[in-house]
Amino acid sequence: MLDPARTIAELRALHGLTGDRHGAQRVAFTPSWNAARAFLLQKLADLPVTVETDPAGNLWATLPGESEQELWIGGHLDSVPNGGWLDGCLNVFAGLEVLRRIQGESAGRPPVTVRLVDWADEEGRFGHSLYGSSAVSGHLDPERAGVLTDRSGVTLRGALRGAGIDLDCASAAQAQRRKAGAYIELHIEQGPVLERLGLPLGAVLGTCGALRHLITVTGRAAHAGSTPMDARQDALLVLGRLSGEIYAVAERHGGVCTIGSVRTAPGIPTSVVETCEFTLDQRHLDPAGLAALWQDARASLTRFCEEGGCSFTVAELFRIEPVPFHPDLIDAGEQAILEVTRAAHRLPSGPLHDAAQVARAGVPAVMLFVQSLGGLSHNAAEDTRTEDLELAVRALDRLAERVMTWMGTRQAHGAADGETARRGR
Repeated sequence: MLDPARTIAELRALHGLTGDRHGAQRVAFTPSWNAARAFLLQKLADLPVTVETDPAGNLWATLPGESEQELWIGGHLDSVPNGGWLDGCLNVFAGLEVLRRIQGESAGRPPVTVRLVDWADEEGRFGHSLYGSSAVSGHLDPERAGVLTDRSGVTLRGALRGAGIDLDCASAAQAQRRKAGAYIELHIEQGPVLERLGLPLGAVLGTCGALRHLITVTGRAAHAGSTPMDARQDALLVLGRLSGEIYAVAERHGGVCTIGSVRTAPGIPTSVVETCEFTLDQRHLDPAGLAALWQDARASLTRFCEEGGCSFTVAELFRIEPVPFHPDLIDAGEQAILEVTRAAHRLPSGPLHDAAQVARAGVPAVMLFVQSLGGLSHNAAEDTRTEDLELAVRALDRLAERVMTWMGTRQAHGAADGETARRGR
């Protein structure tokens, strides 16, 4: 029997174990993240599932079914530093509750094989979002990813080595896709749309494309007291001008632009900034719009550097195109929502999610969103009403049932088509 209250209790227990007064601290490949996985494994021990960790570090729990075709229910336990109590882990523990219900009502043998997956480093501790699902989808470049560092200077390769994972072998995780039939994921919205509409749940159309660059502006260090303002080559001034301009860029082309990380050198009070390193994250639903955002921002950066006597270099950190979800599964998501509440809304996702990487690999996928109070996420104040969380677990469960039926119908049609083709030869 499905018990959404149990999911909420487990989420609160997890936060008590891996959070503090500043928020969630389940940063990937840290002791707190390991503790979160141990907590999940403890819960999985009560189910007749096999548990494995793939070469990229993703955790899989498999409940065998009558068919080897697989329904994946996915999420991620990792968080940003000082994050919210629901981001990512709601997906995992709601999926766990659905897995329990399916196992209990099918005498341990559902019509298809059901797999719960906890993706590794969805949040992008090293600037590469969706690391684990990228490995499974075939979109991980180990050479490029290996040199990425977190804000403390730890490399992705080094962190993985400490967790017993060889980055050069991570792409072998693609073997997990061999029998994948569909993927579903529940997530908090992380935005204000559903709250503004007064709706608890929404079916997700797809994810925006994202383009992320590391930009280094180089000027000239000079004494803060003796250098006139009009004689400075101040790298930070370039950033200051660009930080305002990206709002105009976003208004011109749609989408969003964010400067989220900044480091300066020499980094002392008595010197003009010589180098300023920062990230620029840009997102858009349309590939042409995403390209226009970057072209416009780069043109502005070039102009501001020329005006300030500075130069710049650019390194691409991450790129993913806009990803639409499967129309049949979007319909199924909307119907699942209508089974548990009065209305549904379809909306795109600005944030990235592992579902996008799964869909890129050709696996039919869809997501459900549950309302976020104040639209807040990546923030200790992140929250969702208890009653909405319970509805979300129920909707995910209804979606799982609908998708399993859809998979069976699709497989039957495929077999019938194959038999017709054989008879025609």
